[in-house]
Amino acid sequence: MRRIILIVLGVLILLVAFFWARSIADVEKKVEEAPEKILKTVFVDTVTNKNIPIIVPATGTLMAKERLAIFAEVEGLFLKSAHDFKPGQQYNRGELLLQINSSEFEASVQSARSNLYNLITAMMPDLRLDYPDSFQKWQEYLSDFDIRKTTPALPEASSEQEKYFITGRNITTTYFDIKNREERLGKFNIRAPFTGILTEALVTKGSLIRPGQKLGEFINPEIFEMEVSVPKNFVDFLETGKTVKLSTIDKTKEFQGTISRINARIDQNTQTVNVFVTVKGENLREGMFLEAQLDAREESNAYSIARKLIVNESQIYIVKDDKIQLLDVELVYSTDREVVVKGIPDNTIILREVLPGAFEGQPVKINDPNSEITN
Repeated sequence: MRRIILIVLGVLILLVAFFWARSIADVEKKVEEAPEKILKTVFVDTVTNKNIPIIVPATGTLMAKERLAIFAEVEGLFLKSAHDFKPGQQYNRGELLLQINSSEFEASVQSARSNLYNLITAMMPDLRLDYPDSFQKWQEYLSDFDIRKTTPALPEASSEQEKYFITGRNITTTYFDIKNREERLGKFNIRAPFTGILTEALVTKGSLIRPGQKLGEFINPEIFEMEVSVPKNFVDFLETGKTVKLSTIDKTKEFQGTISRINARIDQNTQTVNVFVTVKGENLREGMFLEAQLDAREESNAYSIARKLIVNESQIYIVKDDKIQLLDVELVYSTDREVVVKGIPDNTIILREVLPGAFEGQPVKINDPNSEITN
């Protein structure tokens, strides 16, 4: 009986040892098995090269093309204006912007005219004796002379001798002195050279105005000009008269302008050229910030991609045989969002989105748009 019990125990021990050893082997086998690889799904585009217009974006501020900075050239009190001399006030062409008190200066002009009249009157007896043929025209000149009106031009001398005779009486010098005063007298009245709006008013009625003092600014609110900076590489493709698309920064309003001028000098610091765009339209205001789209040229056999897809400054990722590869490309033009490149063969499959951690030779799975993708 004792022997039988020992035999049974031995068999049980052997069975337990067998199953324990087998379980250890199964665990080691599972550990040695390589984990299943998970392929990343990528979104791709198939390249078809075509002619791509190169559009150069630029921004600038509107400035009135017709602008008058109003300065005083004479001294006196600000008497009146056709309207209230205040910002926002509209004036029609020829209306009085400012009238400066000119009574004192006007009196001096009349005194100078009277002096000229006296000089001519004093020379008439000698003129009758020495140049009788010219007496009548000078007599008619005196008859039409009025010290309250603009001085008429002196009669033409019939000969050099008559010219010397008149000049020697100081008549010519006095006449041009009066004309100079009359020209200055006209500066006491400043009129609107065009229909526009007063944007700045620095004086009020009754103010004492001095020569050289700035009085305000007057603009034409119907036509504006915007200065933009364009890279020098694209200036040769621009020309005056070319249409330019303009829009507000938030893209809510669009306008159309034309290139009016192109500067001949390149800015040494930025290597750009200033281009001036003229624009008309409603809802435009001086100082408004606009974005311009300048059509520079068309690049043939090119492709446009997102700037973020450029790798190592001149390469992109493509998919070939279900693996990622790097392809060298030529960058033609770039903005802050897009890049126009050349050198990608037609029907090449490229990544449409950035793949984090991508490397050359990495196996990938191309997204099937007809199925739901789970990475």
